[in-house]
Amino acid sequence: MSLCCAGPWAQGKNLLSCSSPQHTPSSVTPQWDVFPQKTLGPIDITILVLYFVFVLAVGLWSMWKTQRSTVKGYFLAGGQMVWWPVGASLFASNVGSGHFIGLAGSGAASGIAATAYEWNGMFCVLVLAWLFLPIYIAAGVTTMPEYLRKRFGGKRIQIFLAILYLFIYIFTKISVDMYAGALFIQQALHWDLYIAVAGLLAITAVYTVAGGLAAVIYTDALQTLIMLVGAISLMVFSFVEVGGLEGLQAKYFDAIPSTRKENSSCGLPREDAFHIFRDPVNSDLPWPGVLVGMTIPSLWYWCTDQVIVQRSLAAKNLSHAKGGSLMTSYLKILPLFMMVMPGMISRVLFPDLVACAEPEICQKICGNPSGCSDIAYPKLVIELLPVGLRGLMMAVMIAALMSSLTSIFNSASTIFTMDLWKHFRPRCSEWELMIVGRVFVLLLTVVSILWIPLVQAGQGGQLFIYIQSISSYLQPPVAMVFILGCFWKRANEKGAFWGLVLGLLMGVIRMVLDFIFPEPQCGERDARPGVLRYMHYLYFSMVLAAVSTLTVLLVSLLTEPPSEEMISRLTWFTRGDPPAKKDLAVSTSPDTAKGAREAERPALQIDISIASENSPTGTKKDSKLVRTLLWLCGMERRQENPDDVAPAKPERPMASLEENPLVKHVLNINLILSICAGVFLWAYFA
Repeated sequence: MSLCCAGPWAQGKNLLSCSSPQHTPSSVTPQWDVFPQKTLGPIDITILVLYFVFVLAVGLWSMWKTQRSTVKGYFLAGGQMVWWPVGASLFASNVGSGHFIGLAGSGAASGIAATAYEWNGMFCVLVLAWLFLPIYIAAGVTTMPEYLRKRFGGKRIQIFLAILYLFIYIFTKISVDMYAGALFIQQALHWDLYIAVAGLLAITAVYTVAGGLAAVIYTDALQTLIMLVGAISLMVFSFVEVGGLEGLQAKYFDAIPSTRKENSSCGLPREDAFHIFRDPVNSDLPWPGVLVGMTIPSLWYWCTDQVIVQRSLAAKNLSHAKGGSLMTSYLKILPLFMMVMPGMISRVLFPDLVACAEPEICQKICGNPSGCSDIAYPKLVIELLPVGLRGLMMAVMIAALMSSLTSIFNSASTIFTMDLWKHFRPRCSEWELMIVGRVFVLLLTVVSILWIPLVQAGQGGQLFIYIQSISSYLQPPVAMVFILGCFWKRANEKGAFWGLVLGLLMGVIRMVLDFIFPEPQCGERDARPGVLRYMHYLYFSMVLAAVSTLTVLLVSLLTEPPSEEMISRLTWFTRGDPPAKKDLAVSTSPDTAKGAREAERPALQIDISIASENSPTGTKKDSKLVRTLLWLCGMERRQENPDDVAPAKPERPMASLEENPLVKHVLNINLILSICAGVFLWAYFA
């Protein structure tokens, strides 16, 4: 019997003619056209406008409050953040619109298994605060490639990693979040996808380019609050509609599209939809891969990714950084209930739309023949929520997009400016670095927009799975090099470099094969090469990690050991060493490069003369437009006071490793509680 007339939205509506079980795709009127297309009403638009005003007000306030005219102020928020904005920014940077769209889409398509990525992060963010961060703080670094340069020496690893990080940000972060946010706006307002992207970027650029990390962190704290309020509201409406968790468990397995191939599994819910641990051979997320293969990219993300670590380095001291990580760990419990299960509920309510199984119909519904599970969350918001809350949820999705994009833009700008630009122009001024960092953000967005069509077609319409598969090809070698560098003193530059090269070469080959031989549509014969057909990407992640680790071990043992200055204060066992007399050789201010301090004042004067070449008497007669632009970018102080170029050495953005004993005990107790909560959740839903 056909199920097309089931569900609360089908009653009383002239939907599909479903008297006959046989339908050809050409004879089907897509529900996309016959469902009432709700859009935002005046109240919703008002809430959305108020949200934008509020966010811009917070962004401008933080711009005014923070000294953003120095490298430290712009890239590390002056190193003065307390635990709660750090924790909120960690969560908001991680949970972007790609999470809302992708996790709900994976829940609609295959059940709760994708939650494993979130609960894996519960532990990894604690590993960052308790194990990795003390090393980074002792090393006094701003960027992760900079840490590897200090730990291993030479320049090639730093340059290699800086370029790789920028590619990872484009492939798995920026374009994915822009696509997901634009998809939501497309569903709500029926705008063209690329017009929606352009509008979002225009809003995002205002305070990111102008305010630096401080503006990003403070607005992230506001975005986190909005996200939690809105997402929990939708969660409550969703569970009421479906009859609670028991209703979801009963109805999910009946959420089958009315038009699908006969005698096939296409469009059928998975039998193991409510299990996180699944069959090790034939499932979509095999449990050995979940336990091991998933943990390796997760460690890269939470412990070595610039976006995450930069927020922790902005904390006042190690205790505040630990408190921020604990806050994030507790918040990571929520995505199963806020995103994954609402996605499953969306499939129950709209099976013909969200679970479409015919490529032709999917193309008509959402423009993606691979599948339409990614519209699960926006469809739920538009159809289920009342007026007012719909506008709030629209703000939530844009908050999620803006918070993650601003974080990534700032971190990518940091890496490009501090690791690449300074390498090619070691005598550049601080003023020049400020300009380059902001201009690079604009370039990055253009490249990311060009990547969106490939994201749209990737991984069967499951956006979250696309992100994780690409991560499994690029991140394990980097993760293993960081782990060995931090916790094995014998690791040297040659071992780290060849471990990275070999591992990433294998990963890139697999990634290219994935694009050349995409996963077949449901019901089609799988003609992919064996390495794609029989080796799940999580298993491939384990192989990559093993190959990279063995390479680092063997090459390091067969070559000379690292010198003492490449170990002192740069590993877990040497983090407490007294600082060397010349331990300021690699600082985060621009006078770190060789000879830069002597050259900075002339370079700055040249930059200023270029900026004000039409003003014979200096900055005071600059045009209003020039002065406005300089103020917006936070560089008017630099121009007015060129003598203040080189900050004093005590201003190094290096948080303290000292901890109050009482605070330390409280943090450690919360560490145990958070780990216990995570273990319980894994065991309950396994």
